[in-house]
Amino acid sequence: MQLLKDKKALITGGTAGIGKDIALTFAKQGANVVIFGTNEERAVEVVKELESVKIFPEQSFMYQIVNVSCKTSVDDSIQKILNQWGSLDVLVNNAGITRDTLLMKMSERDWDDVIDINLKSVYNLCQSLVRPMLKARSGKIINISSVVGLTGNAGQVNYSASKSGMIGFTKALAQELATRGICVNCIAPGFIQTKMTDVLTDQQKDVILKKIPMGRLGSTDDIANAAVFLASPYSSYITGQVLTVDGGMVM
Repeated sequence: MQLLKDKKALITGGTAGIGKDIALTFAKQGANVVIFGTNEERAVEVVKELESVKIFPEQSFMYQIVNVSCKTSVDDSIQKILNQWGSLDVLVNNAGITRDTLLMKMSERDWDDVIDINLKSVYNLCQSLVRPMLKARSGKIINISSVVGLTGNAGQVNYSASKSGMIGFTKALAQELATRGICVNCIAPGFIQTKMTDVLTDQQKDVILKKIPMGRLGSTDDIANAAVFLASPYSSYITGQVLTVDGGMVM
């Protein structure tokens, strides 16, 4: 069974890591996929990969180079997609950056960049798509937060604030849209094996693993599979929730 057959999905930060894997997994489930990114070379390669895994000949894939922190850039790109596809059924807000340092050393630019890319982008994308989804009386919005949005993390006050803000945003928007058949949920990944964790030393990884009851890092597939569930009809009575995918790190 293809859980996302004929669905049209938009994934921000879709050119690498978790976002790329969500895009590929959605394609394997029959979805049409558009990715937002900032690197055109990587975006072109991801679209080629999407074409290689599609299961229906009519599936369509495309990319847009978008500054998700800029409302005008987002609005223009959303309108182009709607003009071509007519609608969007699923939005995955995955775009994110880190600028880690202790607060005493954190510049205003470090703060603003993380809040703008990680949190303001969620406002920009949701505000641009909420009217079309309301008109359709259906839709799935999935915001990729983090366990540090629940627990905090030293050296990441900007990142933790952005991810915690995303959770509050999700719960409030879920209440606004629930009567119109639109579900809004969060996924909070724990420590996932990506390029960001590849740079950790063995000693740092050992410290992290001791905090995870399952004793291992997660994979991008773990997050992508959770996103498929929240995008599918199987989650039609779930909204305003935070699904932690973290090996039991936060209970």
